[in-house]
Amino acid sequence: MKKGLSGLGDNVRLAALVLKHGARAGGRRIGGRAGASILGPARASEKLVIAPRDLRISDPTRAAEIYAGTFAFAGKTVDVGGESPFLAAAPSRDWARALHGFGWLRHLRAADTTLARANARALVDEWISQSGGPDRAARSHAVVARRLISWLCHSPLILDGADQAFYRRFLKSLARQTRALGRAATSAEDGAPRLLAAIALAYAGLCLSGETRLMKSAAQRLADEIDRQILADGGHVSRNPAMLVELLLDLLPLREAFTARNVQPPQALLGAVDRMTPMLRFFRHGDGEFAQFNGAGPTSGALVATILAHDDARGRPIEDAPHSGYQRLAAGDALVILDAGPPPPFALSSEAHAGCLSFEFSSGQDRIVVNCGAPRFGRADWEDAARATAAHSTATLGDVSSCRFAAGRLRRLVGARVTAGPRQVPVTRARTADGVSVTASHDGYVALFGLIHERSLTLSADGARLSGSDAFRVSAVQASGRRGREPRVALRFHLHPAVKASVRQDGHGVVLAAPGGGGWTFAAPGFPVTLEESVYLASEHEPRRTEQIVIYATARSAPEIAWSFERLPSEPAPRRRLPAAATLDPLPL
Repeated sequence: MKKGLSGLGDNVRLAALVLKHGARAGGRRIGGRAGASILGPARASEKLVIAPRDLRISDPTRAAEIYAGTFAFAGKTVDVGGESPFLAAAPSRDWARALHGFGWLRHLRAADTTLARANARALVDEWISQSGGPDRAARSHAVVARRLISWLCHSPLILDGADQAFYRRFLKSLARQTRALGRAATSAEDGAPRLLAAIALAYAGLCLSGETRLMKSAAQRLADEIDRQILADGGHVSRNPAMLVELLLDLLPLREAFTARNVQPPQALLGAVDRMTPMLRFFRHGDGEFAQFNGAGPTSGALVATILAHDDARGRPIEDAPHSGYQRLAAGDALVILDAGPPPPFALSSEAHAGCLSFEFSSGQDRIVVNCGAPRFGRADWEDAARATAAHSTATLGDVSSCRFAAGRLRRLVGARVTAGPRQVPVTRARTADGVSVTASHDGYVALFGLIHERSLTLSADGARLSGSDAFRVSAVQASGRRGREPRVALRFHLHPAVKASVRQDGHGVVLAAPGGGGWTFAAPGFPVTLEESVYLASEHEPRRTEQIVIYATARSAPEIAWSFERLPSEPAPRRRLPAAATLDPLPL
């Protein structure tokens, strides 16, 4: 695997290509077919002046597959043979978005062969001649934005060996798509798609010549969206930790592009990057992987490391992220990350989970307690289950989730957004000589059962013990219809697939063997403990079998459940990385 080539080398290469083609492009207005109208006519810039870096990891072996007509994206593979991939029937929306977003150009660039460069140019020219083909995905705001960024970043690859006619077509297409996105950016879906549109316009303003007006307006639009979406603690307003990775992969090269053009970056951009990188460390476990909350799926540890290598400030992770709604407890080599916030605003909640007060727990490179996470590539058969409270390491009351999601006609209109859930999530932190403690509660079950769930966590100063308690307090607010029913509590602790668990003989605890050689015991005095099947959805490949510790009780007969994880004394063992997902037994679906 290779990361993007040197930005300096690319820009030297791009300058040579510009000189070769005379730095002039035709200025005719281009009419459009029905499929091209959204990308309508516009004045073409005369030349490209810089090519930003692409920080995403690339695989040169993928270049041969693409040349052979095999397009594998988002867990689906289509073999088009000698036909155009842009006319092929897309097996999924995610596949179509990846195809038309052209992020895969980085694999051709990594191959760095004459054949790969010719193939890249031919595929881009094919897309231009077909105006993207009939698939509507090609013209969605987010896909247009991603395609612009991809073409601009990989313009040296695309233009190497091109004749002047293609050079002009390429510039005209960039101009058309830029103008179309500029006109429609404010109507993009709120959240990350709208911010991505602003980022793409800023890329275009910096990379295309003669676009001073666009550069200024795009910089202001970018600043406005950043101020609206990047919170004071560095989190994204969607509360999805993985969004930080995706955004920084675009924002870091954009910051460099401003510098390369000798243009002062918006202060909002500089401030956002400075806040986001410590927040990236906040969610990073000791094995380099990301915590699984609110839509975060498998996130490459190598990709996170690539981003952090560009962190000039080397900022330490914060511990209290009240704006994002998360808490971090760290001691010794132990780490706890707690979801202590309500769901995001309705318009931004299409990926939010009902995981309030869930936590993840790791020791060194060993992940112990996890959430199930989001399935890779939008697996429809797992999406709803992954968002349920039962898929998180927290308490479920009455076998229902703490959030309600849009269903029926409303779901068809707005998607599976959160329609109800916790509103008040008060949090207190304390640090003593014994360790650090966090107490939080949520009112997501008040409307149904008249109960407030309160969770307290204490991590000892040496990181060898995590103590917790879950309490269920009667609320002063009346429930809407189920007050007389005593809900059953299911307190769940989902285990990472690499952890081996066995119930103690007395039935009141579990012994855990971590992959790095360490051991832990789980105990809940006075409560029988069971081990049940679970699934880890945040796998790089397929969902994986795992187990969960479950304690069952009733909320009023057992208003408080105390429990603990305690490290077993053992000889130091050599540390090793977690096994690759492919080495674990597959889960039959």
